[in-house]
Amino acid sequence: MTNLKEYLTVKEAAKLLGISTMTLRRWDNGKKLQAKRHPMNNYRLYNRKELEVILKEISKK
Repeated sequence: MTNLKEYLTVKEAAKLLGISTMTLRRWDNGKKLQAKRHPMNNYRLYNRKELEVILKEISKK
């Protein structure tokens, strides 16, 4: 079973990355970052570990 703490909502993920929710959605639509979809409500969910990798890449620039 998947631990829900390892997945973040759009708002939580955007805050972690320091970007807007619209930017995050554009990245998702542009296939820059792939979200999982919640099976009940189809909301976007982002894996915390994947976001941490992206955060490291962003901080290097």
